[in-house]
Amino acid sequence: MFIKIIQTLLLTSFLLISQLPTLEPKFINLKNQLENQGFQIIIELPPKRGTYGLLREADKKIWINPVVFELHISTQTLIHEAVHAAQVCAGKGKIKTLGLNIQPSNYARPFFMRYTDVHRQDLEREAYAVQTQPNSYELAVSLLQRFCK
Repeated sequence: MFIKIIQTLLLTSFLLISQLPTLEPKFINLKNQLENQGFQIIIELPPKRGTYGLLREADKKIWINPVVFELHISTQTLIHEAVHAAQVCAGKGKIKTLGLNIQPSNYARPFFMRYTDVHRQDLEREAYAVQTQPNSYELAVSLLQRFCK
């Protein structure tokens, strides 16, 4: 009986471990850099329904929706939130635009144009601009290094 219980527990543990997301090296590195800058990364459903990622500037918390791992967009989602983190650093705790000279790809336009607040639109435009660049990871890292000293 005891051996059966142990076997069941082991099988359950292996099943749970196999369901954990596989984190890409870029995701892990960016997560570590954000945490080194005082941001807390929380992998669970964000408080705002329907979002893949969310940054709350007041306490520097970043939520990453677990579904992004299944969709294979975890690193892109964290890159987007890292841009917002750089915006918070640039604004000394209050989110502000960085004045980047890059534009998001046309397919990203509906994602930031849905915001009615122009300031929010500009913040999202910058995040999508970085996120949609071929060198998005390197750009996000450089923005964190530049603005979160």
